[in-house]
Amino acid sequence: MSTVAKYLKPYIPYMFLVLIFVFTRVLCDLALPGYMSEIVDNGIAKGDISYIISTGVTMLLVSLLGIGAAAANSFTASYIGANTAKHLRDDVFKKTEAFSLAEFDKFSTASLITRTTNDIVQLQNIIIMFMRFMITAPIMGIGGIVLALRKSVSMSWTIALGVIIILGMVSVLFSLTMPRFKIIQKLIDRLNLVSREGLSGVMVIRAFKNQPLWQQRFEDSNSALTKNNLFTSRVMSLMHPAMMLVMNIITVVIVYISARYIDIGALDVGDMMAFIQYASQIMHSFLMMSMMSTHFPRALVSANRVKEVLETEPDIQDPKEPVCFDESKRGEVRFENVSFYYPDADEAALKDISFVAESGKTTAIIGSTGSGKSTLVNLIMRFYDATDGEVIVDGANVKNVCQKALRERIGYVPQKGILFSGTIESNLRYGDENADWQTVLSASQTAQASDFIEEKEKGYESEISQGGTNVSGGQRQRLSIARALVKKSEIYIFDDSFSALDFKTDAALRSALKEKMQGATLIIVAQRINTIMNADRIVVMDEGKVVGVGTHRELLNSCDVYRQIAYTQLSEEELA
Repeated sequence: MSTVAKYLKPYIPYMFLVLIFVFTRVLCDLALPGYMSEIVDNGIAKGDISYIISTGVTMLLVSLLGIGAAAANSFTASYIGANTAKHLRDDVFKKTEAFSLAEFDKFSTASLITRTTNDIVQLQNIIIMFMRFMITAPIMGIGGIVLALRKSVSMSWTIALGVIIILGMVSVLFSLTMPRFKIIQKLIDRLNLVSREGLSGVMVIRAFKNQPLWQQRFEDSNSALTKNNLFTSRVMSLMHPAMMLVMNIITVVIVYISARYIDIGALDVGDMMAFIQYASQIMHSFLMMSMMSTHFPRALVSANRVKEVLETEPDIQDPKEPVCFDESKRGEVRFENVSFYYPDADEAALKDISFVAESGKTTAIIGSTGSGKSTLVNLIMRFYDATDGEVIVDGANVKNVCQKALRERIGYVPQKGILFSGTIESNLRYGDENADWQTVLSASQTAQASDFIEEKEKGYESEISQGGTNVSGGQRQRLSIARALVKKSEIYIFDDSFSALDFKTDAALRSALKEKMQGATLIIVAQRINTIMNADRIVVMDEGKVVGVGTHRELLNSCDVYRQIAYTQLSEEELA
């Protein structure tokens, strides 16, 4: 819980207010049995109506003060809890934004969502409960014990017996629920994962008629979570009636023993009633602490899960003393003996890669599925770091420059066109919020997106749903390309970004890029030969290695892998 303590420091002044409210409430609650004892022994016993009324009014005022203090305590505790959770969520989100792809592989997206939402809610609840009950309970218990002893030392063993029984019950319940709380958080991760995959892949599931299989996967995850939740809920539900049974038995014992003392004149009736009230307050205090003890294990698990995210240092970090780019090599991308292993992988995904993407020219990367093309461009963007060798952009090793400065120079179009909820215009301006309208229009035209945008009723103000699900795959790719072009970068990376385009649109797009992006370095990852035939340089990859570098004609003559890919897609006449 040290993570939570760190975030509570700014609210220390509010915690002093909480203490004031708690002490006020406790003093009021502890004072009431004393007033009741006075009314019984000095008012009712003597028939003094005025004393009864005056003491009753005092009791009412003390009760109102206690209620006000309790309300203020709840308000302040809620304020501290909600704001602590807010700052925790902010920092967890900022931390995940800095994660490399390796960290996302480690935690999984579903788990990170659970940690940012459900786990932090658990911490928020425990903070509020701690301020409302955990501080109050021990003060109330100690105060009750002191006042009960003042009324009758001889009956104090009854309270001690009740406390021992309650502590024993809490220990048993704690040992039963603690392991289950750890399991529950992992099961929530699993349920989120199944739900997320099922919703995002609903069309594929329906196409293969696998709804029953996916429903069974969800049912299995849901049942496992429900089973564990029911177990912990049932165990915890036994606590309150068990505690009430103990309290009622202790009350009966106190009345039975007090009757003997009252009979011999060693104890007044009012003192007996006050002792019963103090005993109830003491038992209630331990009941509140036991309630907290059942919530604390789950909050502790959540705190450790959040702490794990906050204390995870990204594999990819900015250097302490970043170097500057060499402007004389602006737009040049160079790979020098680069190898790369994915975390925990036995074999290298890339092996001894060396080539140069020259400034102002088009370099294409082609190869079969799984040959390492996307991994290669991920190293340029520094989504991963090369295990061996150097990736050099603008004359500087990407490991020696700031990530922000590096990515400012690159316009990136991912393999899967990802759009964000908003309008078409807001998505296009994502790379540069201050881009003028002419730049937006020009980028749309170059990306062959302007036609279908203008056909929409609201044009550039048309809404885009989350993930761009209300536009086709080809339209999504064209909007992704236009977004990168709005950025006006010196290097553009197209990671298989033309795969969803028809041949006519593909050809028009390549022609527009060649005409309007003169001076920029284009790196195009593709599987279609006709997409990269006219590139200035083509890099051919196979099983993580570069097996050929050259122009289209050179590779047809010198590279078997390229020749096999080419002849499976186009005829000899088309390749000529």
